[in-house]
Amino acid sequence: MVRPQRFIPNPETAADNAFQSLPELARDEIARAAHDEVTHAARVLADAGVRVHLFDDTDPDRPDSVFPNNWFSTHAGGHVALFPMYAPNRRTERRADIVEMMKTEYRVQQVVDYSGMEPDGLFLEGTGAMVIDHEFRLVYVSRSRRADPVLLERFCTMFGYEPMVMDAVDETGAPIYHTNVMMTIATDFAMVGLSLIADRHRRDEVAARISAQGRREIIDLSATQIASFAGNAIELQGDRGRILALSTRALASLEHDQRAVIERTCEIIALPVPTIELAGGSVRCMIAGLHLDPRSTPVDQPGPRV
Repeated sequence: MVRPQRFIPNPETAADNAFQSLPELARDEIARAAHDEVTHAARVLADAGVRVHLFDDTDPDRPDSVFPNNWFSTHAGGHVALFPMYAPNRRTERRADIVEMMKTEYRVQQVVDYSGMEPDGLFLEGTGAMVIDHEFRLVYVSRSRRADPVLLERFCTMFGYEPMVMDAVDETGAPIYHTNVMMTIATDFAMVGLSLIADRHRRDEVAARISAQGRREIIDLSATQIASFAGNAIELQGDRGRILALSTRALASLEHDQRAVIERTCEIIALPVPTIELAGGSVRCMIAGLHLDPRSTPVDQPGPRV
């Protein structure tokens, strides 16, 4: 996780991010609130037994650094990917110190850097553009300018995934800018806005693959729930078992029976991040997951590290 010092909804991403809102607060108030929301979220997750690495960002020219999942992803076997970013003011979010931390504390065998594709206008914004099913080796992608098909094919070939591409739009007909605002893949369930997938045949195909022949229960989210960031959640491993982290706004949008499906296998942890959500992302976007083997088991209780 990255704790911002100069957070502001990014003007360079507003054109295609319909989830983004213009704040009514002063910039200093927004930045302070975002800093506090990340601090609180990291502490709550650590208290649940999630190992959290918390980095500070003091660069005032990086408004979206709170969303590190867009510039890198990690994969079993010690593989790391670095991604090309659509907005020029997001490209300096890629940080060598974070990559070095992963190499120091985890078994990293390979770092594949796709960022050199930016001058050619080719972008693939990590686990924002891609929702990865690590168990069944599938990558779900909603077509957008942030998910180039050539780079997607190259990534899937290199990392051993099958791509599943769809056209998805919101209630106004605007393309979904990042797949992870409409879909969460967990171990025993998935939360997805199926109605946003324009083609009915493709919708049925996606539902069949997500459900993994009945092994996962699908929680079908409405467009209103998607707009409340209910699709932007993430399953994490805590010391009491699996948890589902999402925002308080997202949780409030869920129906009782939807919550019941989640709570069969996960503890729900709701995090208040209303300021962060002004930038068009929520809890899932704030967390870059680590699917790497640690070099050694920490002696102390895992917690935020700065």
